[in-house]
Amino acid sequence: MRANHSLLKLYSEKIYEIFINCKPQYLLIFLINFFFVNAQNSILDFGELWQGKFEPERLEMIRSMNDGEHYTVIEQEKNSTKIVSYSYEKAKEKNIVFDSNQFSEILEISDYSFSKDENKVLLETNKDQIYRRSKQAFYWVYSLKTKKLDKVFKEKIQEPLLSPDGVKVAFVFKRNLFVKNLNTQKISQITFDGNYQTINGITDWVYEEEFGFVRAFDWSKDSNYVAYMQFDESKVPLFSMDVYGRETYPFPYMFRYPKAGEENSTITLYTFNLQSGSKETIYFQDEPYYIPRIKFEGGEKSLIIQTLNRHQNDLKLWRWDIEKKEFQLLLREQDKAYVSINDDLIFLEDNSFLWTSERNGYKHIYHYDKNGKLLKQLTNGNWEVTSLYTYNPNTREVYYQSVEGSSIERGIYAIKLSGEGKRKLQPSKGTNGATFSKQGTYYIHSYSDEKTPPLYSLYKTKNNKIVRELLENSQLLNTLKPFNFSNKEFSKIEINGNELNAWIIKPRNFNPKKKYPLLMFQYSGPGSQQVANRWGDPRTLWHKYLANQGYVIACVDGIGTGYKGAKFKKSTYLNLVKLEALDQIDVAKYFGSLPYIDDKRIGIWGWSFGGHMAAHCLLTGKEIFSLAIAVAPVTNWRFYDTIYTERFLRTPQENPEGYDLNSPLNYADQLEGKFLIIHGSGDDNVHVQNTMRMVEELIQSDKQFEWMIYPDKNHGIYGGNTRKHLYKKMTKFILQNL
Repeated sequence: MRANHSLLKLYSEKIYEIFINCKPQYLLIFLINFFFVNAQNSILDFGELWQGKFEPERLEMIRSMNDGEHYTVIEQEKNSTKIVSYSYEKAKEKNIVFDSNQFSEILEISDYSFSKDENKVLLETNKDQIYRRSKQAFYWVYSLKTKKLDKVFKEKIQEPLLSPDGVKVAFVFKRNLFVKNLNTQKISQITFDGNYQTINGITDWVYEEEFGFVRAFDWSKDSNYVAYMQFDESKVPLFSMDVYGRETYPFPYMFRYPKAGEENSTITLYTFNLQSGSKETIYFQDEPYYIPRIKFEGGEKSLIIQTLNRHQNDLKLWRWDIEKKEFQLLLREQDKAYVSINDDLIFLEDNSFLWTSERNGYKHIYHYDKNGKLLKQLTNGNWEVTSLYTYNPNTREVYYQSVEGSSIERGIYAIKLSGEGKRKLQPSKGTNGATFSKQGTYYIHSYSDEKTPPLYSLYKTKNNKIVRELLENSQLLNTLKPFNFSNKEFSKIEINGNELNAWIIKPRNFNPKKKYPLLMFQYSGPGSQQVANRWGDPRTLWHKYLANQGYVIACVDGIGTGYKGAKFKKSTYLNLVKLEALDQIDVAKYFGSLPYIDDKRIGIWGWSFGGHMAAHCLLTGKEIFSLAIAVAPVTNWRFYDTIYTERFLRTPQENPEGYDLNSPLNYADQLEGKFLIIHGSGDDNVHVQNTMRMVEELIQSDKQFEWMIYPDKNHGIYGGNTRKHLYKKMTKFILQNL
């Protein structure tokens, strides 16, 4: 057994703390537990935990080829990256599409995409992350016919997209849109007004974070037009944060960030005709506040546009005819609370389309004709569709994933376009996912559960017969075996009139006659899920490690979380965190009533929304919780962005009590337990302002607490030794105080 000296030191500090506080009864229990447990179990190295040693292998970046008979994946080797093509049917058929070893300019590929005719492949290298989804990188176009490699642009660019004819590539550089002709190598600049307050072709910060996309342009199917969005940020307030770096003076980093109730970017939608060089504005009769999606679909000259009002409860789906300059309203989704934005939109060969909606209380699939007339609701029941995969024109089947068997599981199903002939492709136990071939003839099935790391298998869709196994992770189980971790136990708990999903992790040497301290973990955000029967991540292994140090770890998805219907999810509308916190407090009371839980030693922790919840529960449930850790927490919803916050609370001007009564910042004087608050100073998402304001309120209330700021780290708080340090910090705090 290899000793972890930092953790042994941590234990010695724990023993010393018990000695000086005169708690001999706890000392004896601690010593027996420490030596008994660790004589049987390997000690978890926190460095290895966050360096990928315990990560399962996965099939990376699966792309189905046009023929529906082959697929490609990316395979990373020590000094090279390969794009490899495999046959769905023939196991031994393998073809190297691209090998970076053949080109000195490229060492590693981080992403790739094919042209529509698959004669060219666009390669991404030397990526720099900007925010959560945005990045800049060098891009190359490789011709499968000539075997020639061409660099798209001399500097790093954003969001390049090959035209459907494979002749051109559009991209964004310094907030302007460009098009390069790959035959002539000529680069044409489409926009010239990109600057610190005008963005062309990519989204602003809040769109990227909350609507989940960066590329804000698309090619027409004939490759003659580019439609793009322009963001005017001139009225969006500037946010500034210092980047400390290693220089003599910090660097003040400023960007436009609209906090709740403030001005958003003004959006204008344009089309650019590459043949004539002319630009036209798309004018709406009623100017939309948000445009969360644009895409050329549903016809040769059709641009599909989604628009949304500021309250986000009135969504419209439009078809814009690029030649006739005419709008057609295809459908409208309205809700008393809010309408969610997603990518569940598939156009079929007759330009009819599939769409998902929560209109009947649960998310289901609907089929509309090309003019937006409802033809059929395909799925129905008190359960939700979680992914709309694809449509098979040969069998006229729609393939989807759902929680029909259980809200913590995922199954895969097929159903006819008529709504008949439903069949189960993969069981509802565990978490089943699928990547379908073009036309849906084959699918690559992924499976995991609490005890099983990801497995990948290839299936024929028509008879649902397995073709072959592709990847399994049995070696990972062998790697983890020496730690002797317990598995999660899943259950349902009746709290405040609702049946809530829960998991619990007990120590490996669990004794029901003993009293154990309890640490609760949660996220609790609207539509989220933490209780799911799937393979865990490094945080899960940390929880299991803590359990083997003599703790019970539990997680409960309370009111407002996802996959149990719209009523359950949206019941927190206008009062975000109020009901969620009451659920977690009552969950703690329930656990505290169990014979093996010490009700005087209950802690709670979480990250981001979960950090907000941990702080709020400690302060408003002070008689229940004795400890909380809040990582990167929102402490007042007035500090967070417009799109997310207003979706659930409306604006502070409309709903001031909804903001202030549910912000832990306003309850600092009620702190009684042990409190650790952690933040990255470079968090562009939940600004460190949240923690600074919370800290000031605690100081002025004369409350003692602990806190940790990680210089220049963003919302994920990682890089170098950071994650290791963070989790050691939290572990020490828990062992010393709970």
